[in-house]
Amino acid sequence: MNKTKSGADIGVYGLGTMGSALALNLADHGFEVAVCNRESDWVTAFIDEAGPLAPKLTGTKALEDFVKAIAQPRSILFMIPSGEPMDEMIEAITPLLSEGDTIIDGGNADFNATRRRSAAMAESGLHFVGMGVSGGEEGARHGPSLMVGGSDHSWQQLRPMAEAIAAKFENDPCVAHLGPDGAGHFVKTVHNGIEYADMQMIAEVYGMLRDAGGQGAHEIGALFERWQEGPLSSYLIEVSAAALQSTDSRTGKPMVDVIRDQAGQKGTGRWTLIEALKLGQSASTIEAAVGARGWSSEKDTRLMAEPLSAAGVQDVDMPGDDDLEMALLVGRILAHAQGFRLLSAASEEFEWSLDMARISEIWRAGCIIRSALLDDFADAFRSDLPAGHLILAPTMRARVADSIGALRRVVAAGVSLGVALPALSASLAWYDTMRRGRGTANLIQAQRDFFGAHGFDRVDEEGKFHGDWNALP
Repeated sequence: MNKTKSGADIGVYGLGTMGSALALNLADHGFEVAVCNRESDWVTAFIDEAGPLAPKLTGTKALEDFVKAIAQPRSILFMIPSGEPMDEMIEAITPLLSEGDTIIDGGNADFNATRRRSAAMAESGLHFVGMGVSGGEEGARHGPSLMVGGSDHSWQQLRPMAEAIAAKFENDPCVAHLGPDGAGHFVKTVHNGIEYADMQMIAEVYGMLRDAGGQGAHEIGALFERWQEGPLSSYLIEVSAAALQSTDSRTGKPMVDVIRDQAGQKGTGRWTLIEALKLGQSASTIEAAVGARGWSSEKDTRLMAEPLSAAGVQDVDMPGDDDLEMALLVGRILAHAQGFRLLSAASEEFEWSLDMARISEIWRAGCIIRSALLDDFADAFRSDLPAGHLILAPTMRARVADSIGALRRVVAAGVSLGVALPALSASLAWYDTMRRGRGTANLIQAQRDFFGAHGFDRVDEEGKFHGDWNALP
């Protein structure tokens, strides 16, 4: 879109880790960038440290000067905490904006808030974009995966810059305009949910090899490094291999062995579950991963319980490396399938028309869950896809058929050995549920009608019915 007067191509407000990296990425690609920060002393320091990119940066300390420094129609990227801080900033900056200007929220925001803000700003002739940014600091600086939601007008303003700074996969920018209002932030939320599941399943295989197999961190890391050369190739396997083979300089021990086994979370995994429940969908593998992080916080309880709760553990053979590799592969496929099913349900609910193949493609580089599987997913979504389910695509059916036996053996061994595999077990249970034409919810409906007269559907007649139940003794 043509700018109506001179000034910076874009403004970036918020010079923390991600905001600074994105501002430098934009400048690196030849764009003029106005920058501002709540703590105004950060601005001078940032430009001083920008080196040869400094001439592309215009530092401002007052919000009014920041807005004036950007060419109209303005694109202003905010990299600040989500929630109330974003609402406060919108309230402060809106009176300074002109019709056609766009505010971009690049944080991990609740898509419901993004939809609300988009509708409210549209009433003033302004545009609001929710943009998911994945890849961490390194990705933001050198090429993130970008998931954009907003109006066509705002996308035309943003597109040249977004495509320039995004990660590239075989020269294809890993960015797309996914739909209006909260579409981008929703896709980023589900991306993070899948990330939770992927990380948890990798950790479960590590735990199996450590606790049941007696292997050390460096040995397990070397195995993961070999897996990186095969179908499991992904950023998270690469990271895990490197982390497991790292050494603590203070003790000489493997780095992971000096880290307390308590994992934090910032909320996007929980958001994925909340929205799945609202949409009547299953995200059981992601739920298991979120639950595992919650259980990890009860470290003192687990230490107390360990000597008290060893009953029932059986001595069975450890699964082989090939089984562990294939179990992790199919677990990853099933976790993605759940995530994409949730995206499909949201697309229908909010009339977004999400393109699942394109989402797969923009996740192929830059983002945390990038993996060799995503090309296969994109191809599957462009093929004959019964009921829109990824696991029913012919290529995915074949891959699952080849590896599901390994998952069964690994989960069975974990149960016998007393090694917790919550995410891998959940993925298998979901698959076994989805592959059976006749489930067990008929008994649940019978129970509900028995004690609450809720009624049920019959298999042989339309309508709502009540049962002829035997009396309790």
